[in-house]
Amino acid sequence: MPLDDVVLNFTPGSLILLNVVLAVIILGIALEVRPADFRAVARSPKAVLLGIAAQYLVLPAVTVGLALLLRVPASIALGMILVACCPPGGISNVLTHRAHGNVALSASMTAVSNLVAIAVMPLNVALWAGLNPATAGLMRDFSLNRWEMLVQVLLIIGVPFAVGMPLARRFPDLTGRLRPWVQRIGLVALLVFIISGTASNLGPLREHLGTIFLVVLLHDAVALAVGYWTAAAVRLDEPSRRAFAFEVGARNTGLGLGLTLTFFAGLGGMAMVTAWWGIWDILAGVLLAAWWRRRDARAGKTGEKTGTPAAAGEAGQ
Repeated sequence: MPLDDVVLNFTPGSLILLNVVLAVIILGIALEVRPADFRAVARSPKAVLLGIAAQYLVLPAVTVGLALLLRVPASIALGMILVACCPPGGISNVLTHRAHGNVALSASMTAVSNLVAIAVMPLNVALWAGLNPATAGLMRDFSLNRWEMLVQVLLIIGVPFAVGMPLARRFPDLTGRLRPWVQRIGLVALLVFIISGTASNLGPLREHLGTIFLVVLLHDAVALAVGYWTAAAVRLDEPSRRAFAFEVGARNTGLGLGLTLTFFAGLGGMAMVTAWWGIWDILAGVLLAAWWRRRDARAGKTGEKTGTPAAAGEAGQ
């Protein structure tokens, strides 16, 4: 069966469960955000604004070109674009820490980028998908309602931030103890959902698994490179470059999978790209972080940079 004709079947109850899991993951990010993060961005916004541009402009543009170059089926191309338009996931902060990157910059970018995604993501998906004739046709077939997607993203991202940030400010000790558990539970629940959901729908997708694996591997490598070299182009320091790599390379593809199941009827290529990306970017990120740590150890460097975004901006001046 052509991949563009494959549709994955998920029950309404499973979609509700997925949205709850995604909200828990975003809550884990929100519990880590402090007003000081936004004040630091306001004092020196250059690095964070550059990161947002890399995520929501550079990566989608490169993704459109990559999909055209690879001549992948339209559903895979649309899945790639959707992934590129997703905000960064909370795992990016963990990977930045493991890679001796600029953790403060990473946390600030994650917080700001997720809030920006509420308004930008529906428009971004429509904009970049419209540049590829094949994906533009799929968008017309599904008659994407941008306002409904905006409401969906607002519920999944906006509500957890509205709850999590005040809780973290008022009960810092309690939320500090709870945050790691919230993040772990959310991540494990998402992985279980992805694995069980795709396994139950694997039949018609078997012949396309190799293509999806290779496309995600290449796309993820390109996303990591876009982040790193965008920071390098403006001469940010090495820890900030690593933060950029993971902020651009580690996308919240659980959100992308939820939107695929809700607005694109579980279109096979899209669902498999977003699902497999959610697993692969963790594996690739852990391997890349470990390689950076070993390289630092050989060079006699230890410890990540934990300064503010202002420090990152000064490094590029």
